[in-house]
Amino acid sequence: MQAAIRHSWALFVGIALIMLGNGLQTSLLGLRATLEGFDTTATGVIMSAFYVGFLAGSKLTPGIVKNVGHIRVFAAWSSMASAAILLHGLIVEPWFWVVMRALTGFCYAGVYVVAESWLNDRADNRTRGQLLAVYMVVQYVGLSGGQLLLNVGPPSEMVLFVLTSVLISLALVPISLTTSAPQPSEAQEALRLRELFKISPLGVLTCGGAGLSAGALLGMGAVFAEEVGLSVGEVSIYMAVLIAGAALLEFPIGRLSDRFERRVLIVVTSVLTVLTALGGWAAMGASSAVVLTMAFLLGGFSLPVYALGVAHTNDVLRPGQRVAASSALVMVFGLGASLGPVGVALVMGAMGPGGFYVGVAGVHVAIGVFGLYRFASHEGPDVQLPYRPIGVGRPFWRRRP
Repeated sequence: MQAAIRHSWALFVGIALIMLGNGLQTSLLGLRATLEGFDTTATGVIMSAFYVGFLAGSKLTPGIVKNVGHIRVFAAWSSMASAAILLHGLIVEPWFWVVMRALTGFCYAGVYVVAESWLNDRADNRTRGQLLAVYMVVQYVGLSGGQLLLNVGPPSEMVLFVLTSVLISLALVPISLTTSAPQPSEAQEALRLRELFKISPLGVLTCGGAGLSAGALLGMGAVFAEEVGLSVGEVSIYMAVLIAGAALLEFPIGRLSDRFERRVLIVVTSVLTVLTALGGWAAMGASSAVVLTMAFLLGGFSLPVYALGVAHTNDVLRPGQRVAASSALVMVFGLGASLGPVGVALVMGAMGPGGFYVGVAGVHVAIGVFGLYRFASHEGPDVQLPYRPIGVGRPFWRRRP
């Protein structure tokens, strides 16, 4: 485990910087759109364009990784994302922002495919859950930190756009100076989503359900908090606590999944999410401490489910299938994340604010029931012996001539 983290340090630093920029730009664009007088529909289209690009990026990236390797793809996609956010600040037009937001989604999907295939190449079945948990914690911390950077300057000026671009550009430095990335290989196999579903139906469904849940929590959590009467400051605290729950519980859950059957952990975390969501629904009129506690547990049990789905899927794949599988899982997660806010919004419209908890609970009921079915009717994957990663390298300053 320590060796895998040591050889992936550059990726973790790069992802942290990328996510700082992502957290900052998402909130920045929403605020700037409001200041510019964009109507609600236009702003919604702009934000949705991210997922259109996201789906395209997850589809096209594996072939490019096969040809040129992980480091070059990470560098190229990050450079485009850095330029895109600057162009947002230079040309403030809704139609142009739609194009740039789609480009940003394309680039971020590619970065996620590179990161997850890189980590799965470095891991074995005994460490995969922990390594992916570290990766997700880095994402959550970066995403949360990006929100705090909104205080650096006013959203009406260029300073925050430039800061976002600088953060994304700095992510290239550690990635470009490492030699420990997996090497491009002609042995990479094509793997369609239908084929991946046949190999690991629970893994695919879990990642899709995790996307629905995460999209609902992160996309509609602030709306729910506002509708139940929380102030602007309390809304930000609610969302921060929700993400903090995921950051703090991600690694313990990942470590347990390396010691026990991953399907059991998927079912258990889904059950805990359902119970927490129903408890949150019942506690809507309770004190702030109770509401925040439920938010912490809801984020902590629900958001780590994606990493469990990725780890479970990769347990049964050959090394040559992992880049294509990462692409498919990122695409499924992105599709779920784009539909989650819409679905929960409809439930909230029919039931009131409590529909937020009911919608999230419904997603995890489906994951849990399907997990129980798979556990009862199919044997789990055999635990493989640890293997030495291929192409493990050193930082440039420690390389021998």
